[in-house]
Amino acid sequence: MSCSPFSKGFPSARLGDGDLDAADESFGRKMKGDGLMSQSVNTPAGDSETPRFNPTTNLLEEEFYHYELQDVDEPVLFREIFPYDDVPRIVFNHRLVPMNPPDQLRISDTTFRDGQQSRPPFTTDQIVELYKMLHRLGGPKGIIRACEFFVYSERDREAVRRCQDLGYEFPEVTSWIRASRKDFQLIRELGIKETGILTSASDYHIFHKLKKKRSEAMDGYLAVAKMALAEGIIPRCHLEDITRADFYGFVIPFVRELMKLSEESGMPVKIRACDTLGFGVTYPGVALPRSVRGIIYGLRFLGGVPADCLEWHGHNDFYRGTENATTAWLYGCGVANGTCLGIGERTGNTPIEGLAVEYCALRGTNDDMDLAVITEIAEFFRKDVGMEIPANQPFVGENFNVTRAGIHADGLYKSEEIYNIFDTGKILKRPPGIAVTDKSGLSGISHWINLRFRLEGDDRITKDHPGVKVIKEQIDAQYEAGRVTQVSDDEMAQLVADEMDLELDA
Repeated sequence: MSCSPFSKGFPSARLGDGDLDAADESFGRKMKGDGLMSQSVNTPAGDSETPRFNPTTNLLEEEFYHYELQDVDEPVLFREIFPYDDVPRIVFNHRLVPMNPPDQLRISDTTFRDGQQSRPPFTTDQIVELYKMLHRLGGPKGIIRACEFFVYSERDREAVRRCQDLGYEFPEVTSWIRASRKDFQLIRELGIKETGILTSASDYHIFHKLKKKRSEAMDGYLAVAKMALAEGIIPRCHLEDITRADFYGFVIPFVRELMKLSEESGMPVKIRACDTLGFGVTYPGVALPRSVRGIIYGLRFLGGVPADCLEWHGHNDFYRGTENATTAWLYGCGVANGTCLGIGERTGNTPIEGLAVEYCALRGTNDDMDLAVITEIAEFFRKDVGMEIPANQPFVGENFNVTRAGIHADGLYKSEEIYNIFDTGKILKRPPGIAVTDKSGLSGISHWINLRFRLEGDDRITKDHPGVKVIKEQIDAQYEAGRVTQVSDDEMAQLVADEMDLELDA
């Protein structure tokens, strides 16, 4: 099955006012006066083709444009947006594109590739156990569609074989390789059917890292994609640094060539849009190359990439990892890529657990995902991997649903819903907790006792209980004497045993 739309026309699109055919006119030309863009003019070659009636939108629409490679002599670095000696700028051109969420939203995982680049290597056993958990988290419908593996060391290959031997349909075992025939032979021997291939998109990488011109880079990338297809392997082309790339002068011409290869071969060619440094921005009206909305919409309806062949891979350098991935979903991207707990180079990747929860929020169902596995993954990283997780990290940190303030504890005592995001006990197997400090007050102490000793109904301890007042006095005395740390659960349990004659069951 091909990923190319060219033989049947574009996938149905909800084209609206200000779609990218207007955006290219604004963005592609030199903007005299404000000097925001410096690249050469990049306009469609010739007139657009005969309009076709789209039964989805009930409108007569121009089918597609022709974008040609702009083989510039000097790199286009968008210095007015990325000055390097200053904070990168967010530029607006006020062009809007419509939401177009695909029929299916899926997640892919790169914990064992990008995530592993940021830390000491996982052991084979750790990879296999995490893979099993991702399978359970994604559920029988395969919401987590694929996992990405290195294959260079014998340990990597052993992990691949053991995960394959589990016989799971999802997540599919895929790889990431260098552009060499030897590597293609290696993954074919492993029975891997899809592989990621680095195809850097920005002139920062093409000119400064690869030391090539755009035409040379594109020819090399296309040769690698053809090599993969000849081996019967689905290429997943990673458009690295797309949020600093010349979208109309390089990205779209290259992607259209890839879609032609898909059509000719009858095999999918997948595209991963890589926000390598987290520059993507979701605000309406933001100009390319930083607009997540514009990138996804453009890849779909100018590049011709079907939703299920399009992934978003983001980083969290500007705190936008999950937001950008979710926006990519909403504007037509079928797959959002991430890692367990968001591990990854520098500030990390989009967290898989965040994507899973966001999926439920967008679709109104968990589609049989087992979200409680999120807690198991966090515990595995703490105990087996030995990784320290920030205590306040959403969904997985030790204190993500723990309150210290007495007024909040009083609210929890009256109703969990007041200060808990959802029923974390039911959904994540993590009931809300209380951390006792000098700010906890009588309400915080009494609620800690009820949670710890599982007291319900008439058995619950109120803040007026004499023992609670005695415990508070002892805690206050410790802080007045200079204590600065919270009271541990073990300390609290001993205070309760001493003052209230309550003990935990063995």
